Amino acid sequence: MKVPFLDLRAGYLELEDEIKKATERVLSSGWYILGNEVEEFEQKFASYCGASHCVGVGNGLDALILSLRVLGVGSGDEILVPSNTYVATWLAVSHCGAKPVPVEPNPNTYNINVDLIESSITERTKAIIPVHLYGQSADLDPILEIAKKYDLKVLEDAAQCHGSKYKGKRIGAHGDAVAWSFYPGKNLGAFGDGGAVTSNNREIAEKVRLFRNYGSEKKYYNDVIGYNSRLDPIQAAVLSVKLSYLDAWNGRRKQIASVYLKSIDADKITLPEEEDFSESVWHLFVISSQQRKAMQENLKKNGIDTVIHYPVPPYRQKAFKNHGFPVERFQLTDLLSESILSLPIGPHLKEESVNYVVDTINKFV
Repeated sequence: MKVPFLDLRAGYLELEDEIKKATERVLSSGWYILGNEVEEFEQKFASYCGASHCVGVGNGLDALILSLRVLGVGSGDEILVPSNTYVATWLAVSHCGAKPVPVEPNPNTYNINVDLIESSITERTKAIIPVHLYGQSADLDPILEIAKKYDLKVLEDAAQCHGSKYKGKRIGAHGDAVAWSFYPGKNLGAFGDGGAVTSNNREIAEKVRLFRNYGSEKKYYNDVIGYNSRLDPIQAAVLSVKLSYLDAWNGRRKQIASVYLKSIDADKITLPEEEDFSESVWHLFVISSQQRKAMQENLKKNGIDTVIHYPVPPYRQKAFKNHGFPVERFQLTDLLSESILSLPIGPHLKEESVNYVVDTINKFV
């Protein structure tokens, strides 16, 4: 049996007729930059997230960069970031001239450890970026309390948690701004790059809208040094179609995660934990094993694709080698990078494939 890590084509085939109609509508309109399709998706996604405003941008990295710029982050500032995350979170900070300050993860969820945040704050700290990793929300209430105490901004990196809830409320407007990615492999994925920023703050949303379009509100008149980062109308039309199915697709992911949690032999494997305050959408199902290399090779031999998220922590990347991070402080993140493995999970993974993954792992251990 062949089990792909994620079957993107199956998502298209399920919605093929609707997607074709949506894309043909855009092509026949003659309007290919911003316009009604983008505005309609922005309204739908804001409503879905429980946010007052949504601004579509070119990709998830731009969503982070533009949000930080709008929040006033610049040269000399320090931004608290998870040590265990995809490098885009760090890159956004560096692109603004600021310094990422890594904070170790919670050993149970691998999200940022809220107990370590306050000790990382200095007089240069400007903001905190909690990442809702693998589809599970970070513990936002204590983060927001710390931010209020020290007059800091909170930018949520929600690239992996479309539809996730924190204490019953969808992620989308807890912090000052929320950055989203619609990379094809996300729970809500486009057919190319795409991103958005949601917020309950009108001023923040309007500034992001200004920055994404050359810093121009009126054509040929530029108010700030802006960017060219606009959500494509075709991608917006596709996302509008997919948004209607997001909850159902997340439901399928939850069913698969439930099977994994109940059926995989956990004696030699650490399974992911879901906190009481979080309703995960299981963007990834990440296990941990000291036998990772042998296990991954065995799964591959049996036709099962897996991925390591992430093999090299940001502070060990060549891009950050001159930042002088004391890597010995991040022992837990190093341990995770050497032991975690993401199993196949997605809305189109068949039941027999899920059972095959479980059986193959249990035979191995």
